[in-house]
Amino acid sequence: MDTRRVFAIRYFAASVACLLLSSLMVAQEQQRGSEKYLCSEPHPETICTAKNTCGSTSTPCTVDIKRTASSASATPAIPEAKSNEPFCVKAGTTVTWRSASKNTGFVVDFGPDTPFGMEAIIGGSDRAVSAVAKKPGCYKYSAGACVSGSIYGMCASVETELIIGGSE
Repeated sequence: MDTRRVFAIRYFAASVACLLLSSLMVAQEQQRGSEKYLCSEPHPETICTAKNTCGSTSTPCTVDIKRTASSASATPAIPEAKSNEPFCVKAGTTVTWRSASKNTGFVVDFGPDTPFGMEAIIGGSDRAVSAVAKKPGCYKYSAGACVSGSIYGMCASVETELIIGGSE
């Protein structure tokens, strides 16, 4: 088998594993229900400031998904941004989901009420995925990352939130 085919098979397997893992994590989180989320607050959009808003309708927002030592992380391209913290974008903003980590596949899943018009965003270190934030609101999402070729703990996911405000 040629190298590209082997890589494609591994990439696909890692992506499927991430999707299954993120679905499991969402189901477990729904069962727990004890943790408090910003999206469960009456007006989560009030936390949106220039310091935690990524991109604009004329400038894309980039979010880096990676597998960390013990979990996964989603970090928007905002100065001083912290991984897995809620962040904001305006409706109409193009969000590019990518992984700067080598040999990493990812799945970003917003569940059935997606603000991007696609069920799951699946990409990897060799394939960034761009989508336009369409529906204002507060969204919980799962970001899963898998490293191809790892033996132990190759996949992990994290739950975080995205707030989409009205357009500029």
